[in-house]
Parts: sequence; C-alpha cells; structure tokens
Amino acid sequence: MTQPQQNPEVSLVPDRPVPQHIGIIMDGNGRWAKARGLPRQAGHRAGTKNIRRVLEEAVRLGIKVLTVYAFSTENWGRPQEEVKHLMWLISKSIQDELDELDANGVQIRHSGRMAGVNPQLQKDIRWAIERTRHNDRIILNVAFNYGGRAEIVDAVRHIIEDQVPPEEVDEALISSYLYTAGLPDPDLIIRTGGEYRLSNFLTWQAAYAEYYATPVFWPDFDEAELRRAVAVYQGRERRFGLVK
Repeated sequence: MTQPQQNPEVSLVPDRPVPQHIGIIMDGNGRWAKARGLPRQAGHRAGTKNIRRVLEEAVRLGIKVLTVYAFSTENWGRPQEEVKHLMWLISKSIQDELDELDANGVQIRHSGRMAGVNPQLQKDIRWAIERTRHNDRIILNVAFNYGGRAEIVDAVRHIIEDQVPPEEVDEALISSYLYTAGLPDPDLIIRTGGEYRLSNFLTWQAAYAEYYATPVFWPDFDEAELRRAVAVYQGRERRFGLVK
C-alpha cells in the first residue's frame, strides 16, 4: 500500500471544539515492517514508540483522554512467538516510559481483562496505574486484553452479582460497570492502516463517535496526521440523532 505524503501544515479551526476523548485502533504495524523487509516484531516496536509522539501532540491539542487499542482478546490467536514478543514489549514499555509519563502528568488506565496475562505483567500494569492515578494532564487509557463484547459481558455479570433490580438497569448504570467507567465516551475513533471496521473496539462507548480511517500505517501516524484527523472531526456536524 502506498503511503500518502505527509503534510505538516494542518490548520485547525480555533472556534471549533476538539475531541475530548480519542480512541485509536493502531493498525498496520506488520505491514509497515513488511514493506521495509523487516520482521513483524520490528513493526510492533516502531508502533509502540509512536505512542509517545501522538500522546504529546494530543496534550498540545487539548485532548483529555487517549485510548489506544494495544492488544485484543482475539490477538491471543496470533503465532505464539508474536504474542510473547508483544507481552515483553508492553512490559518493557512500562519500565522504560513510566518515569517520564508520570513526570509529565500522564494518568495511565487499563481497559480489559487481567485473566490470562502473566503475573509479572499484571503487577507492572497495576503499578503504573497506581503510581499515576493522581495525574490529570491527560489520561492514557490502554485497551489491553480488551474486547468490546467481553466488556459488556463482564458488566452484565457484575450487575447480576450485585443483584441490581431490573428496573434500575439503564444506559448510565451499564456504563458505570464498563472498564471505562468514569471516562467520557469517545468523540472520535481513528483507525490507521486502511481498514474500515471497529474490530470489537469500544463497542458500547463508540455508539455516537465520529469515525476516521486513514491508509497511513500506525508507525507513520505522526503529529500532522493526528491534526488532520482532528481537523476532519471539526468539520463534522454532530447531531446525536437530532435535527440541527
């Protein structure tokens, strides 16, 4: 796939709002590596490093929550060697980046299941969450071992366990039982890599999100590409099923 030319000059409209919560499906790491004659692992490493520059640009734009789709419940079906590398890469990223993220006011959250994740990585994730929980510059919500349908199933199970009367179950209650409880719903979902599907990402929360797809592979999705996506968002009219 030919990557489009990147243009750093992307202007936003000053009097139009920017999305407060952006979700990103970080797709195209493997194809990025293949196009360069590199192993898939090199693409995943480049994709992981790219999170920082996108996060920094999100702060500059005034975005308050960035949710990145790091590993889905379906990804366990990938080759074992690739899965092991991804687990190692996530653990290493926490070790290498946590000090700087904390110093820069980034609050880390996790959306997903801990079941099936190795105990050391679980410990790393919980430590990152606990250490940064008072930071308020931006929230980096990592969707790891995440599936939108699994999230809804878990929410329903917990509602049943808590013996909530049926007449009290509404959308607000279900939202309060999701992994993302306390976070605003995403305003914008970005998918890199040229695909046009949500892939079980924020299934409940993205009901009224704007959608933006780009052929740019995730490791090449830079500050200008994020601004381009936000500029497109600013040009949309959000009616939430109503009439303007």
